[in-house]
Amino acid sequence: MIYRLDTLSENNINPITRQGYDGLWTILMLTESPDYQQFCGSTNDCAYTIKISRRQYEKWEMAVGDFIDFCEANKKNAILVMSETDFSAVKRQYRGHSYNEPLLREYEPSVLVHSTSMNSWKRIQDDGMLKSWNILKSEKAIDEDQPIGSQLGDPADFSDYIMFGGGVTGEIVVNSKQQGKIVMDTNAKYLTGARLYFDAKRMAQDGLLVRDGCHLKVKDKLPLEPYLIWTATWETVGIASQVSTPGIFADQADKRFQSVLQNYNRQ
Repeated sequence: MIYRLDTLSENNINPITRQGYDGLWTILMLTESPDYQQFCGSTNDCAYTIKISRRQYEKWEMAVGDFIDFCEANKKNAILVMSETDFSAVKRQYRGHSYNEPLLREYEPSVLVHSTSMNSWKRIQDDGMLKSWNILKSEKAIDEDQPIGSQLGDPADFSDYIMFGGGVTGEIVVNSKQQGKIVMDTNAKYLTGARLYFDAKRMAQDGLLVRDGCHLKVKDKLPLEPYLIWTATWETVGIASQVSTPGIFADQADKRFQSVLQNYNRQ
């Protein structure tokens, strides 16, 4: 069920039920912040909250529409914190779209990145595919009690998905797993793994790409073929050692990938 409120205090009391939040609740809050486009997490024991700045994120109506459509399709309870006028604007702009529509929108990235440790990359190659945390756990391929994102308040159903992004985000995740805690320092030393570059357009066309209003992701499994374009490791990138920093590895890998992408686009 989707609920709309004009305002909401971020605390542990659900204004709809007047009780505490459970894992079935998610919040999307439209803001005017100049500090971010999108920001997510949990504050003061509140439910997992996605904040979208109308000032900074041009396609905010589409993001909110994806959030609503994703929650409705997956029977999630959600609270929208925005005016009725903004809610109406979302419904007008989003008409004819869906959270898993089989096309890549003109403003979406044509390449998505997934980062993993070197040990995990070897397993991925053997499997010929990426798998969600929950599937890996059911196969006893990992011995973690919970994914690293749980420390940020990620909902339990995140573990049903393979998450993608860009920039340095994936390397932050790899380093955080190594340290056993969230480490946001892009200059911290860590053991680089594999940085996988995927064809987002082909993923969308084949109906695999899922949008939840903040993330682009794939449920359960993603075969490497025919979606993987290139894999960056410390050797293929050409840095001196496997030990580097998230910032350096992400930057050097992205630069090297540009020449790979030019050849890929000519095919």
